[in-house]
Amino acid sequence: MFASVDLQDFLSRLATSPAVLVSVAQGQGSVPRENGAWMAVFPDAVVGTIGGGQLEWAAMRQARAWLTDPAGRAAVAWEQREALGPSLGQCCGGVVVLRFEPVDHAQAAELRQRLATATTPVGLFGGGHVGRAIVQALAPLPFSVSWIDSRDEIFPADVPDHVRTEHSDPVQAAVWDLPPGSLVLIMSFSHAQDLDVVAACLERQRQRADLPFVGLIGSRTKWATFAHRLRERGWNGQALAHITSPIGIAGISGKQPAVIAAAVVAQMLLVTSSAAEAVGEEERS
Repeated sequence: MFASVDLQDFLSRLATSPAVLVSVAQGQGSVPRENGAWMAVFPDAVVGTIGGGQLEWAAMRQARAWLTDPAGRAAVAWEQREALGPSLGQCCGGVVVLRFEPVDHAQAAELRQRLATATTPVGLFGGGHVGRAIVQALAPLPFSVSWIDSRDEIFPADVPDHVRTEHSDPVQAAVWDLPPGSLVLIMSFSHAQDLDVVAACLERQRQRADLPFVGLIGSRTKWATFAHRLRERGWNGQALAHITSPIGIAGISGKQPAVIAAAVVAQMLLVTSSAAEAVGEEERS
């Protein structure tokens, strides 16, 4: 489970002040946020968002009215239905049911568990500049990262909570320890190491078929060279088609680490969104 920056901030503030947790209980039609989206309203702060605009402002006013004068009111949750067009003048046109829930520090453990988000595992091979930029870009997103390198003392002293660092020599041995369903990013300091990690991913995919995305940093020329060498090792075109190289959203040409990280993380979000949509289609069929 993934404790977002917003959740950590919420629970930290909750230690000293009560709040009203406002969440999207149900949405129909065109609405600003998905079911389960939340914000925590404190007397002097708001953490998270249910989509902004008039819907959010009206919910904040109602929550603060409770916080300002809770006397005589039961500390129990209530729900409110909002038609975004008729009642709030928003153009979305949908209907949202909001749940208002007074909370305090006694509920912190339960809230941490309830509001934590399921994560997609990532295997990131390479502790260089781009690897560091990707780790930072993933920090607020629902991914858990196994960050792997063969070099000693390559990782920064402080890493985000969603990251586990690992020294592995040979580096490709760590491929077999990745959680099922991992998205793999390969960007070590050495092309020879990159090739060995790619080959290990191909072998794991042949045996287990549980790595939905394997991405290799580099140019088309690099991948052409790698593909030739992998064919020499016995891999055919069907197996090699599972490797994405170059990585990142097409059309973003900047080579700064932060730009590459943004393009790669956007690509990962597309992969996870497509997988979620496929699951939803199966469930509806």
